[in-house]
Parts: sequence; structure tokens; C-alpha cells
Amino acid sequence: MKWNIKSIIKEIAIAALILFIFTNIISYLRKPEIASTSLPQLEVKLLDGTTYKTRKGKPLVIHFWATWCPTCKLEASNIETVSKAYDVLTIAVNSGSDAKIQAYMQERDLTFRVVNDAEGTWAKQFHVESYPTTFIYDASGELKFTDVGYTTTVGLLARLKLL
Repeated sequence: MKWNIKSIIKEIAIAALILFIFTNIISYLRKPEIASTSLPQLEVKLLDGTTYKTRKGKPLVIHFWATWCPTCKLEASNIETVSKAYDVLTIAVNSGSDAKIQAYMQERDLTFRVVNDAEGTWAKQFHVESYPTTFIYDASGELKFTDVGYTTTVGLLARLKLL
């Protein structure tokens, strides 16, 4: 086979498509089995000391992550970008003290909302076992998407646009 720019682009596109399909299958197989697809009423204390309450009327992204998770580190900038345009609540699981998480956030210039789930209580409630795990609820509070593992900014924004 003679390699030229067209054949190289075609091979890259095929590989990207296969990778996309594979990662979506893995995400589907690893997604948590939750009892209800309705957004639970949450009232949580954020890392910055404020209180956050879930409310219907606009889409909500709930993102479980950890400071010790390498994939979460790669995905953090994606969550930061999405948080500028959408309602995002992140939950740092088993990641240490508030001060440790705040230092992690400052080092990476991250400003999204964070709940410190030091004991993994929220992760258990949502049946999260792998990190990162992202839940996307529509404006009426119904769960529409669950992703396990790395998700691109484009992927997150596309899912939110579909709501």
C-alpha cells in the first residue's frame, strides 16, 4: 500500500472512530446502577464555605473525581471549561482535607464548585466506583447521560446541547 496524506488521514479517522466506540462501550459497562434517574435534592457545603442546593430549571453536571486519579487530572480543564457555561457540581472523593483540595485547585487554576467527600459518602449514594464519573441531568432533573472515564470538553458540551 502506498502511503499518502489521504490514506494517513483515513487511517487516523478509522482509529479515532474505533477508539470512540470502544471508550463508549467501556463507559456504558462501568456506569453506576442508581436507583432513580431523578435528580436528588442535595444541599451541600462547598469547599469555599458556601452552600449549594440542587434546583430544577437548567441542566446540571455532577462530576465525581479525586486528586489521586490520573485521568481526573487530565479531565479537570474540560470540567473547568464546561463550568463556565453550565451548572457544574464536582465531588472530590477520598482526596484529603479541604486545604489539600484547595491547594490542588489553586495549582491547576481551577475554579469549579467542589464538595469534599472525604469519607466517600456521596460516591456511595450515587454508586460511583470508578473515577472520574459524570452524571448529566436535564432541566427537569432527569438523568440523561452517565460517563465513566475521560470525557472531552466537546463530548460534554455536545451532551449538554442535546438536552
